[in-house]
Amino acid sequence: MPGYEGWLSLAQQLRPAGHHHINGVDEPGQASFTVVSPRDGKVLATVADAGKKEVDLAVAAARRAFDHGPWPRLAPVERGRLLLRLADLIEEHRAELALTISLEMGKPITDAHDIELRAAINTFRWYGQLADKLVDESPRTALDSLALVTREPVGVVGAVVPWNFPLTLASWKVAPALAAGCTVVLKPSEFSPLSALRLGRLATEAGLPPGVFNVVAGDGPTAGRALGLHPDVDVLAFTGSTAVGRHFLHYAADSNLKRVWLELGGKSPNIILPDAPDLDRAAATAAWGIFFNQGEMCTAPSRLLVHTSIASQVTDAVIAAAQALRVGDPLDPSTQMGPLVSEHHLGRVLARIAGAARLRTGGERTLASSGGSFLAPTVFDQVSPDSAIARDEIFGPVLSVLTFDTVDEAIALANATEYGLAAGLWTADLSTAHQVSRALRAGTVWVNCYEEGDLTVPFGGMKQSGNGRDKSAHSLDKYTELKTTWIQL
Repeated sequence: MPGYEGWLSLAQQLRPAGHHHINGVDEPGQASFTVVSPRDGKVLATVADAGKKEVDLAVAAARRAFDHGPWPRLAPVERGRLLLRLADLIEEHRAELALTISLEMGKPITDAHDIELRAAINTFRWYGQLADKLVDESPRTALDSLALVTREPVGVVGAVVPWNFPLTLASWKVAPALAAGCTVVLKPSEFSPLSALRLGRLATEAGLPPGVFNVVAGDGPTAGRALGLHPDVDVLAFTGSTAVGRHFLHYAADSNLKRVWLELGGKSPNIILPDAPDLDRAAATAAWGIFFNQGEMCTAPSRLLVHTSIASQVTDAVIAAAQALRVGDPLDPSTQMGPLVSEHHLGRVLARIAGAARLRTGGERTLASSGGSFLAPTVFDQVSPDSAIARDEIFGPVLSVLTFDTVDEAIALANATEYGLAAGLWTADLSTAHQVSRALRAGTVWVNCYEEGDLTVPFGGMKQSGNGRDKSAHSLDKYTELKTTWIQL
């Protein structure tokens, strides 16, 4: 991987293309918007802005490709080979894509290259390898009958993804949909469209037929709404805020009752019990979890629930870790935390934390002379469970520390939120690990770790954190229909 000077040089040479990618070719569109880099506040690129016309073109291309094209009719092993070829191309362009992500949304380049791109490459490879491993069913019936249960692609999939993990979250939706034989229209966030547009071109280069994978750039109220309301979209898969998820449910009700799969917000608790096997590691992981990706993660462990007997020790360790973090230029490989995605988002976070509780560190803008949208890593303690900072998703590097005296109290605090995406638990007792994990209303529970796992396990939320699952073979449920064929012999 290049050093700091190398990345700076590559950034000067980068010329990201901002056209939509529809039916295998670039489409300039009728309007445009600018992408501003949160690194320095400068315009990074001008990008085509999709309105209803462009969305209609993309959906029509996907519809033709599904109804009349070869993709759903290809042998699954052939679809898999093309997805594997796409994974290879993403790996070949790994540095370019990592640089694009770092510039468009502020992710530290080391994280973009080593974590984000690794996830995208592995996802396309995993589903490419899975494509021909799916099996249909033939239930046992009476001897004069034959029953078949077949899994068939659902049709045209609209995928709307956010800016915080532009390629990871896109790949979690696009790869299984394509493996199932669906065609896709992807709408990335207007803050991070450039990496997704490049992905669309790489898919065409890999050999995916025209119309199978289309990418349109635009905002949610226009392009996202048009996709959600479109009668030729059979499934809508969305990752983003709970408020916007509600809009997509309305769009489905007002159009063709398309299925809507939602991965929404989170306010994840991270519970540390006194018998945690390694308190230093627990504290270090708590700090890493909330400050990784600038805290711009739905699963970020933004609520640290710590037993009163160890609260001071753990909180002090987290504060020390926060103050030791290298906040800086995301193109510097030594940077551990970059800027927030935009000036607007920085202002929103600052407004939400003003006077929230006892501030222990951070809470203010930093590196203002760079022109970037940087916030110092922030820790509050003595947080009231009923306060907004303990209940609302902030989506920034802001940690709220709450204390408890009993395990039952910890469970009650953890579940006292409308969200249910993820949770962490630190204990050396096996029975406690099982009992508390079962009691937590969350789609994922990490025990003595955080943010671990691979593509073999599903990911998604409970309560207002959404429905359905990304990752694993279970994700195919979102993009397939079960058909029963009963044959009288």
